[in-house]
Amino acid sequence: MIRIDRLRPAALGVALSLLLTACGTQAPLRQPGSTAPVTETPQGTPLTPQMSAAADTLTKMAAMQDRLYRVAAPLLIDNAGLCTKHARNLLGFTAKNRHSYPGVYNEAAHVAFGMDERLQVTGVLAGSGAAKAGLRLGDDLVAAGGKPLPTGPAAPSTVGSVFGALMSANPTLPLTIDRDGRPRDLSIPVTRACGYGIELGNGDNVNAYADGGRIMVTRGMLNMARSDDELAYVLARTMAHNMLDHPKAQRNQATLDSVIDNLTRMSPDMAMINGSAGIKAMPSNLDAAADRLAIFLLARADYSIEGAPAFWKRFASAYPASVANGFTANHPSTAARLTAMELAIEDVKAKKASKKALVP
Repeated sequence: MIRIDRLRPAALGVALSLLLTACGTQAPLRQPGSTAPVTETPQGTPLTPQMSAAADTLTKMAAMQDRLYRVAAPLLIDNAGLCTKHARNLLGFTAKNRHSYPGVYNEAAHVAFGMDERLQVTGVLAGSGAAKAGLRLGDDLVAAGGKPLPTGPAAPSTVGSVFGALMSANPTLPLTIDRDGRPRDLSIPVTRACGYGIELGNGDNVNAYADGGRIMVTRGMLNMARSDDELAYVLARTMAHNMLDHPKAQRNQATLDSVIDNLTRMSPDMAMINGSAGIKAMPSNLDAAADRLAIFLLARADYSIEGAPAFWKRFASAYPASVANGFTANHPSTAARLTAMELAIEDVKAKKASKKALVP
């Protein structure tokens, strides 16, 4: 997996880990968002039940990650000014090849989406320089700065250093892609944004995690959010914990990091998240601070803020603190959080009415 989004000199880390919506030189058997089962290979050969199930899993995960990426985009870009030390120059896209996936999922990535040896664009951050330059899902990455990009099993782990070297000296990335068998040259400008990875947690527990550098929303939490505004509430307050350095303050960073690493796997060890998973419950004052900041993050990204308290009331009722390894168990101070949200909503409204900057 590649960190194309966080431009570090060496290996650039994973920004959105389980997004897989690319197509390759062969047409994918199923477009992103389709619910039709994959039943045959690109050559028309019937699939085994195991391979069909693996391809189906990848496609469902692609749709979920795509939603996460889309909802997160304005939160990351529009709040760069508040991220201070966490803001980064991002390219705004992710890419993988079939070797980004282990075991049966390697072949399934090829079968379902045509992934092969080249790195292919699997996500484009809406509003980013990559999006404005015209980069699309499914584009094959051919060269950068006129030099061929790596292919094969090592490509996901080595391409970051190529991009990092180019970006350290240039405000744009000269990129050659292959689209539908034709080469195209693009110039990808950097985008200033909050440099947090947005991860899909491959688990049904209803939770979200922040480890200081990443934001993870589990499959269970994603399904709980009925609308993009509700998903944005979850992302914004998890993002706020990172911005306020709460994982570090709680000395939870290493534990949360291991939980996120585990849940990004295709086959996570669910025993690792039994009980509390070793995560300390967030103190009331820190949770209230995160909720206050989250309301401002939402408003600056043009998401609705009025429904946030009602969402969290409904959530706490459906998933109380007694639910092991659930969100409310890690964030039990619901009453204090609701008060902080309501005060922040009034503050945002007052600032908008007086045309003041939306700064907490």
